[in-house]
Amino acid sequence: MAVEVVRARGHPSVRAEHPTTLEITREEELTPRGDCIIAVGADKAAKDLSEEFKRLARSEEATITMTIEVPSLGLREVITGRGHPGLTFDHPTDMVVRKSDYVCGRTVAIRADKAAKDLSRELVRALRDPRTEVIIRLEVKLPPHRPLPAT
Repeated sequence: MAVEVVRARGHPSVRAEHPTTLEITREEELTPRGDCIIAVGADKAAKDLSEEFKRLARSEEATITMTIEVPSLGLREVITGRGHPGLTFDHPTDMVVRKSDYVCGRTVAIRADKAAKDLSRELVRALRDPRTEVIIRLEVKLPPHRPLPAT
């Protein structure tokens, strides 16, 4: 198992309406077109995740859980996805969770059970406030009987 904690904040333009993706970005600004982005100003992107996290997440057997929390309001949402051997984790500003099987440098999990539009509207309202501090916990696990991917 490997765990990453990412800190980010809300933005007035958060819409969280995308039906298949959810994104966190290091960028400070967000336009209304970014309907999958749920938090800005993140302190990590895909490229910044630990080598251990990346190695484990490159297994098709990996389960990747993203927990989005706004501790000040007691809000919490959990998204579960899968790993894939094609994950490169090389994007310098973004992390994307996808419902589909599509993989690119921004992708941190595929076949997720939720996208931006599936988040609770109470959480989305909180994420529209630039003062909202968001904690994103990424956890990757392999079944205990599975061999680890080669490094």
